[in-house]
Amino acid sequence: MKSMRVLLAFLGIFAILGLMIPSGALAVKEVKIGVIYPLTGGAAAAGRELRAGAELAAKIANNAMPELPMTMAKNAGIQSLGGARIKLIFKDHQGNPTLGADLAKKLILDDKVDGILGCYFSSVTKTVSAVCEQYGVPMINGSSTSPALTTRGFKWFWRTTPHDKWFTKDLFELLKGLTEGKVRGVPAVPKKDLMNIASACEKTEWGSHVSGLIKDFAKEYGFRMRKSLLYAAKSADLSSEVRSLKAARPDVMLFASYTSDAILMVKTLKAQKAQPKIIWGQDAGFEKPEFRNTLREGIIGILTRTVFLPKVVEIKKLAGQVNALYKAKTGNDLGGASARAFTGLQTWVHVLEKAGSTKPAAIQRAANAIYIPGKELVVPWAGIKFSTTGDELGQNVLGSGLIGQYQKQKDGTVGLEIVYPFDVSSADMIYPFPKW
Repeated sequence: MKSMRVLLAFLGIFAILGLMIPSGALAVKEVKIGVIYPLTGGAAAAGRELRAGAELAAKIANNAMPELPMTMAKNAGIQSLGGARIKLIFKDHQGNPTLGADLAKKLILDDKVDGILGCYFSSVTKTVSAVCEQYGVPMINGSSTSPALTTRGFKWFWRTTPHDKWFTKDLFELLKGLTEGKVRGVPAVPKKDLMNIASACEKTEWGSHVSGLIKDFAKEYGFRMRKSLLYAAKSADLSSEVRSLKAARPDVMLFASYTSDAILMVKTLKAQKAQPKIIWGQDAGFEKPEFRNTLREGIIGILTRTVFLPKVVEIKKLAGQVNALYKAKTGNDLGGASARAFTGLQTWVHVLEKAGSTKPAAIQRAANAIYIPGKELVVPWAGIKFSTTGDELGQNVLGSGLIGQYQKQKDGTVGLEIVYPFDVSSADMIYPFPKW
C-alpha cells in the first residue's frame, strides 16, 4: 500500500507539471523547417543572401536578444513549445522546379520536417507548394512574387511578400508621378517623352508573369508597348535581344532578370550604347551585391523595385539593429532577398508560437489567424496578416514595395536611394538616365 501511495503521489506531481507546461512542450525539443533555395547556379548569389537572412532570424529566435524590440527576440526558442529550438534544413533546388519538388518530398518523408520555407524562384515555389498541398504540410513563402501562386485556392500555402502585380503597379505610379511633377528633384516630364516602353523578361514562371503585367499596366496607364520579349534564363549572349529592344526606340526599358542575366543585360546595353530615359529592373538580379560590385558606376541611374533598402535603417530603428547583425555576419547590408527571408522565418516563429503545437492543423489555424504588427518587422510594411477569403488565399495583405535608384554616395560607393513612394524619398531622382 505504501508503495502504491508513493506511486500515486509521483503521478500527481507529473499531472500538475503537465498542466503547467504548454501542450506539446514535453514532446518537442526542436522544430524542423525545410528551407529550399537556389544555393548553386545562376542565382547562387541570391541564395547566399536568402540563407543568411533565414539563419539570422533563427539565431535570434533561438537565443534571447532582449535589446531587439521584437517578440521573437524575447524568448530563447518557441515558448509555447517549452523552448523548442528552430532547426533549419537547407536544400539546393538549383533553379530546377522538378528538383525542388523532389527535395520537398525528401524533406517531408525522410527528414520529417514540420514545415517548409522557400523557394525564391516562383517556378520552384509552384512545384514545391503543390507537394506540400498534397501531403498537408504547411509552407510559408517569403520571396516568390508570381501573382498566380496565391490564386490556386491552396490551404497549406502562405506568402508574406507583396507580389509582382503590386510592384509593377508601383513602377507605373512612378512614371505617372514623373508626368505630374511628384518625383523629388525632377520637374514634370511631358508624357510624350515617356510614352514608348519595351521590356525583356526571362521566361520562367516569374518573368513570364511580369511580362504580362507590364503589358496590362502599360495599357491601363496609357503608355505604348513597343516591344515585349522573353529570353532564356542564364543566357550566354543577349546581343540579339538588346538589338531588338534598341530597334523599338523606347523611352523606358523594363527588365525581369536573375543575377547573371541582369549583369549580362546591362553590360550588353552599355556595349551597344542603348540610351533610354529610364532603365528599371524587377528586383531579383538588379538588387544583388554582385550586380553592384561587378558593374560599379555603370549602374548609376538604374531603378529597381525592392522591399528593403539600407536607407530604411534611417527611419526604422529595428531595421538598423538587425542590419548591423546581418552586416557583421555577411559583410553586406540587408537587401530585398535577405530581408524577406528573415521575415519569412520570423513569420514561422510567430505561427508556431501561436499554434503551441507542431501538428499541421494547429499550424494552419494559427497561420490563418496570425497578425504581426509592422513595428516588429525589418521591412517597411504595415504588418503581416494573411487573406483567408477571396481570390488570393494565403496572401499577406499588409505588404508594400519600394523603388530605389543607384546613385553615387558621399563615401564614393554606389548605393540605392529611395525614389518611391514619393513621401519617403531619400534623394533627388536622376532623370534622364545618364549617358554611358
